[in-house]
Amino acid sequence: MKLPLLSLSLALASCWSVVALAETIVVDDQVMVRASAVARPARGLTMSAVEAQFGAPANRSAAVGAPPITRWDYAGFVVYFENERVIDAVAIAP
Repeated sequence: MKLPLLSLSLALASCWSVVALAETIVVDDQVMVRASAVARPARGLTMSAVEAQFGAPANRSAAVGAPPITRWDYAGFVVYFENERVIDAVAIAP
């Protein structure tokens, strides 16, 4: 149980330098992250559905860990897959 979580943590930690920028706003004295207008794949989509909708990624990183976590880089976002399904898609700063 700890090994998959550690693998995912390491895989995502290697990407933070790319996605660390976010626009924060204050609403009613609460700090919030502004939603991105960048279209990204929804969780649960397959790799083939993502490629059909968004085209081929600029870069495909090899799967890491168990379960395998794969990263695809696009111009405005990064997609993370567990096996063949999207687990997250993160907008990146231009």
